[in-house]
Amino acid sequence: MLKRWIMHRLEKGISRNPAVALLGARQVGKTTLARIMAGDRASIYLDLESPDDLAKLADPAEFLRENSDKLIVLDEIQRAPDLFMVLRGVIDNNRLQGRDSAQFLVLGSASMDLLRQSSESLAGRISHIEMTGLNVLEAGDANLSMKHAWFRGGFPRSCLSEDDEAAMEWLEDLVRTYLERDVPQMGFNVPADTLRRLWTMLAHLQGETINFSMLAANLELRRATVKRYIDILSGLLLVRRIEPWHANIKKRLVKAPRHYLRDSGILHRLLGIGDYNTLLSNPVLGKSWEGFVVENIHSVLPRLAETFFYRTAAGAEIDLVIKMPNSQLWSVEIKHGVAPKLGKHYSRTCDDIGATHKFVVYGGDDEFPIGNNVRMVSLPGIMEKLISAQS
Repeated sequence: MLKRWIMHRLEKGISRNPAVALLGARQVGKTTLARIMAGDRASIYLDLESPDDLAKLADPAEFLRENSDKLIVLDEIQRAPDLFMVLRGVIDNNRLQGRDSAQFLVLGSASMDLLRQSSESLAGRISHIEMTGLNVLEAGDANLSMKHAWFRGGFPRSCLSEDDEAAMEWLEDLVRTYLERDVPQMGFNVPADTLRRLWTMLAHLQGETINFSMLAANLELRRATVKRYIDILSGLLLVRRIEPWHANIKKRLVKAPRHYLRDSGILHRLLGIGDYNTLLSNPVLGKSWEGFVVENIHSVLPRLAETFFYRTAAGAEIDLVIKMPNSQLWSVEIKHGVAPKLGKHYSRTCDDIGATHKFVVYGGDDEFPIGNNVRMVSLPGIMEKLISAQS
């Protein structure tokens, strides 16, 4: 079992709230982590994709009341969304009995309807925690190099494969599972070939603002349909949308969001990049690294932090702006390589948004100042800083 950074946050959430929703893409390790949490206390685990476990919930209110003294883990909760109203009654009854925490842990691999339904039905009763794939700190604990984790991505089965070929084959099977099973099971009537083509186009546009009309023309779809399909991929926690910085600055700002494929391994699989050396000569190299850094940073962000990007019509930009819960503003520029060149106006651009911390994340291992209160830092280094900021 790999030690997951999110474990402490999940334990804290369970101890403070009647219900916790652990969200994450399929196969990132939610079930394994939940079983460990459940193993430390009286608990029941139910997989809602299993007919046997579903049969136990033929009368869900009665079953849950009979086991109200246990932590009940409900895996793949999006398969039974009607349960949320039942959970509400059980939680409120348990509260009357003096039990206000550690009642339910629900796991989900889709965020769209799950967040909406749980927020409406369990308002004030549930905390949402998102779990990403393996980050570089966790991969390092497993003696995996950063380039290894970058190329294969964060899904444990991919990252821990015996070689790159096995990793890519596993990722191909995962992509097909999403397209051929998960999307239809969620009720979306989307042709698998079309969605894969769009997913691949997004891979080519990694970290860019998107021209929806261009994508629609290439796919022979309506613009609104393309947006809906991207929302599906985002709701499955496969694509991350980052909004532009919107502070009142007297400059013309780019207003369209950027999109990143959240897993670098899936990015490389969709682009047909078979090994790390091939990646090094591919035009997507810089954007692949940028997306990898963005996702790793998000894996350790404080829960109430917000992220944006900043770009003016004149081309001044900051790859990632982190608004911390204490109102600090961290500016992060992302550069691949061990001796990156930084634009001469970066520090001034940071000052335009009022950044309190200025960093350049690069491919090296050291940390050092480069002038104007800007610090060059490794990816693990900035992640450690974000973790320290929460203690």
